[in-house]
Amino acid sequence: MRLWFAPGSEVPLYQQLVTQIMLAILAGELTPGDRLPSTRELARRFHLHPNTISAGYRQLEREGWAELRHGSGVFVRADAAPLSTPEQRLDHHIAGFFRAVRELDLPTEAVRSRVSAWLAAPPPDHLLLIDPDPELRRILVTELRILTPFPIREASLNDLNKPNLLAGAVPLCRPSKASSVRQALPAGVELLTLPITSATNWLAPLLPLTKGHLIAVVSHWPEFLAIARTMFAAAGLPSEALLFREAGEPRWQRGLEQASAVLCDAYTATHPLLPRAPKRFTFPLLAADETQQMLSPYSR
Repeated sequence: MRLWFAPGSEVPLYQQLVTQIMLAILAGELTPGDRLPSTRELARRFHLHPNTISAGYRQLEREGWAELRHGSGVFVRADAAPLSTPEQRLDHHIAGFFRAVRELDLPTEAVRSRVSAWLAAPPPDHLLLIDPDPELRRILVTELRILTPFPIREASLNDLNKPNLLAGAVPLCRPSKASSVRQALPAGVELLTLPITSATNWLAPLLPLTKGHLIAVVSHWPEFLAIARTMFAAAGLPSEALLFREAGEPRWQRGLEQASAVLCDAYTATHPLLPRAPKRFTFPLLAADETQQMLSPYSR
């Protein structure tokens, strides 16, 4: 993966490293078990203090993104190897089911009754995006409606207590919320994790166009602004070349007419008051091809 660092930026160097590696993991550029560059290698390549790299790696380890293997280095946290065919995935789930049944020590008749109830359940009739952040839900729902004709609804974690909310639903969430959403869902409910786009690959072709221009970043989602600030800072863009606006704030349009380009999320791009500027770039949070492939069984 490609890394950028801007030593004079307002964003700490270790945070630049953490954000870029985290996004690369979410986008699949780094996969479980991949070895990260050594502290010495990164320090020498980018002329950084080794303690800066170590601080970033420690944060990645604390947050569960990486693991330190003494004597070997730092690795992307290892998970089970991906299953490549539908038959393998089916066998994996069936095996997991029977392991759980043995641990519960349930009578055979009870198992058969529950399996029969599942098989008799109606087919799914809509997608259900589950996320605690309402602003992010609006962005993801906007993107999903572009990628699939299947009906889409949204819910917070607290909404999962409502009766019949999950009836006919295919639950979805972003990768960083998968653990908390799974804990909130009833046992046995399948959860699909949405694939996230690569910020590095998407922004790389855009960066040469930003030199010498004022770039506005506009979003209803504060974290969108924070990620964009970090990525542009790491790529070396001076702070005076960037304009950040949270679209829900009063007078958020001020100064946007002076920008050479506007970068926004999919939901904010639909706002009627957003200036078109000479160039407008809509940054997708979802990896479009992977998302369409994942949801294709529900679009037929």
